[in-house]
Amino acid sequence: MHATIRRYEGIDQGRTEELTKKVGESLLPRLSEMPGFKSYHLIEADNGVMSSIDFFDTSVQADESNRFAATWVRDEKLETALPNPPKVTGGEVIVERTNGLARV
Repeated sequence: MHATIRRYEGIDQGRTEELTKKVGESLLPRLSEMPGFKSYHLIEADNGVMSSIDFFDTSVQADESNRFAATWVRDEKLETALPNPPKVTGGEVIVERTNGLARV
């Protein structure tokens, strides 16, 4: 399994509610239909920072989710709300624990 973390900085804090709503209504439904999708999480931090974490079966699928997310920002005309490109980190999940099950 592969994870991607996107860290968005400099977010227009007056638009976080709009961003959250659009993620739930248009990004997440389409992202979750992509091959290999496992989960998506959006985190709101302080000072205009939000991060998303998604999990896919393969690195190719995770890379495609990055391209899709960038296109989604443009299609939804969110460049002013998200003025800086995200800092993207990704890689293979090497330890995982969910629902009481451990994988190492």
